[in-house]
Amino acid sequence: MRLGINLGYWGAGMDSDNLAVAQEADRLGYDVCWAAEAYGSDVPTVLSWVAAQTESIDIGSAILQIPARQPAMTAMTAATLDSLSGGRFRLGLGVSGPQVSEGWYGVKFDKPLARTREYVEIVRRAMSRERLSYEGEHWTLPLPGGPGKPLKLTVHPQREHIPLYIAAIGPKNLEQTGEIADGALLIFPSAEHLEETALKHLRAGREKAGLTMDGFDVCPTLPIALGDDIDALADMFRPYTALYVGGMGSRKQNFYNQLAQRMGYERAAAEIQDKYLAGDKEGAGAAVPHQLIDSTTLLGSVERIADRMKSYAAAGVTTLTLSPAGFTLNERLAALRAGTEALELAGLVT
Repeated sequence: MRLGINLGYWGAGMDSDNLAVAQEADRLGYDVCWAAEAYGSDVPTVLSWVAAQTESIDIGSAILQIPARQPAMTAMTAATLDSLSGGRFRLGLGVSGPQVSEGWYGVKFDKPLARTREYVEIVRRAMSRERLSYEGEHWTLPLPGGPGKPLKLTVHPQREHIPLYIAAIGPKNLEQTGEIADGALLIFPSAEHLEETALKHLRAGREKAGLTMDGFDVCPTLPIALGDDIDALADMFRPYTALYVGGMGSRKQNFYNQLAQRMGYERAAAEIQDKYLAGDKEGAGAAVPHQLIDSTTLLGSVERIADRMKSYAAAGVTTLTLSPAGFTLNERLAALRAGTEALELAGLVT
């Protein structure tokens, strides 16, 4: 099992430390450094900045939002980042959510599966440097009846095939991801529930495409924090968990809330959402079960973290992405180093 890191959103208050975290991960031999975007910082700018100041760690978008860019623009960005980084770019895509898609980008959040499939097909064609033409429900290239003509990407990516990941949560999205992508970006992954909530759907998609799970990258993200007091460490992540389960999306369309329900937290998920949407964020955080936090994070000593890593590897994870937590840079770097120590202690170094 390999290790990655996720720097999260730029502008979240830890910006001055993020480069140091990325550089330390590079030095420690982490496999990939991901960055995120929502409606603040954009991913390509951050990854360009990181790639220019690291040596060997891959850089990845987790995610480039599909409603934010035309697919040909995404192909241009991917090819440029891969070229500038010396072949270190990984393209992660996702549809975002209805509030961001419609409220920020003005793009209707409809038929996300069909939209994703078409988007991936166009991006792959463009990155292969064939002359781009496409006829679909959501995109037609070139536009008919006008001066447009099929064009070919002028930039040569460093590699013939740039790895393409999709952020997936729901069963249908996971199945399609297994069918059309090279990897899956997962959030709130519990090793104990991973087969039921994700892997069986990914496997079904691979089988639909005539493929196995060999070479497919199962890549969940987990916060990691060092310390002896597990309860206190878990409490650090109550606001984070409450935000996603309670407030990320609308009452009817909150994919994280639905995931918590599939993991067996139906009553807690409903209470968290009710309180969060009513403006009681502190109450929503208090309603998050300790076990939900503990099972979707890496908390405690290096030995405890190593045991948890074994569980993820046994469940089928191939790249474990860590979000090192701490109130200071030194605490975050210590968590980062604990990740490599735990991987070695668990006997999972590849």
